[in-house]
Amino acid sequence: MQESHSASYAAAGVDVTAGYKSVELIKPMVKSTHRDGVIGSIGGFGGLFAPNVAGMKRPVLISGTDGVGTKLKIAFLMDKHDTIGIDCVAMCVNDIICAGAEPLFFLDTLTVGRNVPERVAEIVSGVAEGCRQANCALVGGETAEHPGMMPEDEYDLVGFSVGLADEDKILRSESVKSGDAVIAIASSGLHSNGFSLVRKVFKPTAQSLSVYVSELGKTLGEELLTPTRIYVKTVLSLLRDYPTAIHGISNITGGGIFENAPRCLPDNIRMVIDAKNFAHNPIFDILAAKGDIPTRDMYNTFNMGVGMLFAVDSTRADEVVRTLSTLGEDAAIIGECVAGDRGVDLSW
Repeated sequence: MQESHSASYAAAGVDVTAGYKSVELIKPMVKSTHRDGVIGSIGGFGGLFAPNVAGMKRPVLISGTDGVGTKLKIAFLMDKHDTIGIDCVAMCVNDIICAGAEPLFFLDTLTVGRNVPERVAEIVSGVAEGCRQANCALVGGETAEHPGMMPEDEYDLVGFSVGLADEDKILRSESVKSGDAVIAIASSGLHSNGFSLVRKVFKPTAQSLSVYVSELGKTLGEELLTPTRIYVKTVLSLLRDYPTAIHGISNITGGGIFENAPRCLPDNIRMVIDAKNFAHNPIFDILAAKGDIPTRDMYNTFNMGVGMLFAVDSTRADEVVRTLSTLGEDAAIIGECVAGDRGVDLSW
């Protein structure tokens, strides 16, 4: 691309040569995410992937898309950009595994006020790390320079992932029954949800984010930037080992348990959950106290320590919890499914 250069476009704020440098810097990161099925490399007009559908009766593609949201503001203030890509991947792949799909590939769109190749590479390093954690190939993406649309040192990051499942094995809400146990696995903290409220409460500055908080055992900024936990390998392992016992899965994202738990339920089933059965990170208590936020609002905004919920055959529930522990997850039975209108009865 050495021949490609436009002085006029550069004067308008778009440096195409910086874009080429960014691509060269991220190529090794992209390659590190490749898995069976990837065809070619980045640089063309589309990402190529040939899925292995051997043994599947009816292969179904399942996709998900999301962005990092205003958690990015914390990254800007801290000038730390190497983990935010993990959040972007997590917000997509953690959704599609709720249907029982294996994520195959991921693409991102990074929109920058000004293309600084080294910063782009730092951001994409996080995307690549998220893809490796999810065993999901980064097959392409887009870096767009939008001068005048945002400050030069800011950016937005969104992405999408495509997964594959056999139609007969897709988790459907009608599989959840009265009597099923509700199992929670822990979040890594706030994940990437509710940050508009987080920022309203903390009014973060570069200085305040660097303050060590004894209850957290780290600085406030380190806590707020903790990446979203990626549950792909855990969930796929669980579905492989307990193909008939796992009846439903909900990813607890924005809207908390109240909004997300019912998404795996049929119309005639409710979850009855006692949150006292599951410990959460101190950041939630700090937020609630400092912001004078009612407990009900906390549980309807944040994950409150619960990253994923499973509706599980009650006769296998204890065994599933033990298996989750061996997989490195903090898990516990926190409720049950009962007959009633679809929803959640939550006590704390």
